[in-house]
Amino acid sequence: MTWNPFKRKEAEQEAQKPVEAQGKAGGKGRPTPKRKQAEAENLRPIVPADRKAANKAAKAKLRAKQDAEYQAMQTGDLKNMPRTEQLAWRIYIRDYVDARWNVAEWFMPVAGVLMIIALILTSAFQYTDFAMGASMVIFVLLYGYVGVAAFDLWFMWRKLKPLLIAKYGERSVSKGMRSCSYACSRAMQMRRWRMPKPREAKRGVWPK
Repeated sequence: MTWNPFKRKEAEQEAQKPVEAQGKAGGKGRPTPKRKQAEAENLRPIVPADRKAANKAAKAKLRAKQDAEYQAMQTGDLKNMPRTEQLAWRIYIRDYVDARWNVAEWFMPVAGVLMIIALILTSAFQYTDFAMGASMVIFVLLYGYVGVAAFDLWFMWRKLKPLLIAKYGERSVSKGMRSCSYACSRAMQMRRWRMPKPREAKRGVWPK
């Protein structure tokens, strides 16, 4: 038998052909991308291409969140309310304000009635001493009511503040928490219009 030095090399090439064919058939069919090319494909632009569409989508998302929070405050769903409304001392403030009769919450109805009476008297008795005297009395009553309402708000906070400190500490009444303004603004609203809605149907149920 004649020895052929090239026969072994040809046999190795023939053995490699099925492997290469199998790699082309079942593999990626393309060379592995370089690192820079792979990083470039994974990059995302910081500024969106269509800013108008992006802003519109962001506004729609924000509106949906606000609608969900408003619905939660109407239904009393505490978990979905804004985070500020979930604070323990704010819940206590709401329950305390809702439990009492607040003079300030009737300001708008009282002021509206007094102003209507003043307009009627002024129109019916123009440029008369009676009209001038009645208008003066009405405005005195209105300012008197404002003074009583302001005193009631001060008295309410004077009673509520030590309760908050005893239960939740000094942080609950710090300036950053705005607990005083939160309590007063809620007390100035009529009970049925307050948000979040009162948890108790009637007054007199004090928080513990």
